[in-house]
Amino acid sequence: MRTPAQHSSSGVVLVVDDDDVVRFVVSEALTAAGHEVETAADGAQALEALGRRTFDAVVSDIAMPNLTGVELLQRIRTLDFDLPVILLTGRPSMETAIEAVESGALRYLQKPVSTAQIQETVATAVRLCQLARWKREALAFLGGHHLVADRAALEWALAEALQAPWLAAQPIVRARDGSCFGHELLLRPSGARLPTPTAALEAAERLGRVPEVGRVVRRLAAATPTAPGTSLFVNVHTLELADEDLYAAEAPLSRRARDVVLEITERGSLESVVDLDGHIRALRALGYRVAIDDLGAGYAALNSFAALQPDVAKLDMTLVRGVDTDPYRRKLISSVTTMCRDLGILVVAEGIETRAEREVLVDLECDLLQGFAIGRPGPSPAASPS
Repeated sequence: MRTPAQHSSSGVVLVVDDDDVVRFVVSEALTAAGHEVETAADGAQALEALGRRTFDAVVSDIAMPNLTGVELLQRIRTLDFDLPVILLTGRPSMETAIEAVESGALRYLQKPVSTAQIQETVATAVRLCQLARWKREALAFLGGHHLVADRAALEWALAEALQAPWLAAQPIVRARDGSCFGHELLLRPSGARLPTPTAALEAAERLGRVPEVGRVVRRLAAATPTAPGTSLFVNVHTLELADEDLYAAEAPLSRRARDVVLEITERGSLESVVDLDGHIRALRALGYRVAIDDLGAGYAALNSFAALQPDVAKLDMTLVRGVDTDPYRRKLISSVTTMCRDLGILVVAEGIETRAEREVLVDLECDLLQGFAIGRPGPSPAASPS
């Protein structure tokens, strides 16, 4: 159980960095400024600390093993909407800066950071965090119960996120020649309270409004232009499978269903879906193809193949990362591709970040490739790089 922080003009700050020297220097600077500082050497330690107590700010390195600073930030946003996160990097780039901002970082600072800069930035973060929490406490007092306040704040945040969202398009290419097969459309919420797709979906799940978010995504997807012969991959939460709008022939996305692959996400259990077979048949009757997402993580086990009978299987990035140096991962992927080939299922390897990973996945006969090494999400389905 998390214990509350003792709030004042100073704050309780978590410093996360796998470099012992950087962690010590930043901690000393913040301690000298009057903050209480706790440290973590990686993302796992940071998450353990965040589950134990409340912090007023987090200062994290970006380039850490296993869980990057951006990934840590995204996890934090599913736990706490108010906690400011400051990201540090020794290798600044436009791409990482954009990713940090899109994920909801308060600031993005380049190492080495001066004592004055880190102290000033953290002081601002602490003030913002304490102000946000004070507002929530006031709302709780006025509402008479903290659960009422939490729901009201969450409703407001989700409304803001859905006010002007957009879809980023990440290319998916054919392994054999690098030609464009299609694009996965990724939700980008508006507003700062729910800055990531994960945070927005978490809020929608808690509020029982997942189908509403799905309808927004499908409406935007229907208006997304594509090149002839290419496909759009659109994520579908299992809770959306009970939404009648998904099966309406007159719905905008249904009119172009033959260009669309619906990715059934791992965020819900297929076992809870009533008449799953009937739903999948109805989607195929409209012309949709079906993909099983995140194979190798979450619910996506072998029994999901029997339940969904997918046209496409997407390998989870936890299987793909480091495949060039891990014989065990290569053996697993080889077995999956062999099975899928026998079943007539296309295999997408997603989360590819290096040329070496790409080359190994081509050798392992994955059909399609996706990831930062292939192409980053962009504002429109532009031609994919080869």
